[in-house]
Amino acid sequence: MVWAMNDPSCVFCGIEAGREPAHEVWRDDHVVAFFDRVPLFKGHVLVIPRGHVETLADLDPSNVEPLFQRVRTISRGMQEALGAAGSFVAMNNIVSQSVPHLHVHVVPRNRKDGLKGFFWPRTKYESDDEMAEYAATLNEWLQGAFDD
Repeated sequence: MVWAMNDPSCVFCGIEAGREPAHEVWRDDHVVAFFDRVPLFKGHVLVIPRGHVETLADLDPSNVEPLFQRVRTISRGMQEALGAAGSFVAMNNIVSQSVPHLHVHVVPRNRKDGLKGFFWPRTKYESDDEMAEYAATLNEWLQGAFDD
């Protein structure tokens, strides 16, 4: 397990260190989980890794599994503890990331709760060929990334 140092200017690092107030729902050696101050729905949780990490790409690979095990368990808690029908799990990296500290949103969901699909407009590919080009470009990059 490799954790980064805290950033004293980061509000989420402040929550982790106990300098900033938060309604925590879980804390252990891997994560701190707390209620979002501006929730989509009551019970909306943010799960952050311990130490300052800005994006998923910056997270040490040894910390991915512990982070997402906690996210998985909290997601199950949305149903079993809060009585939600399900949950929405999301993460922004840089764009729309309100706090530049990696955080996973775990949001309780119920049918007809008013949240419609995703929060942004949908886009269509011009053709199957264009979609295939995007897939080939990303696949080529991934081949190199996974070969490392």
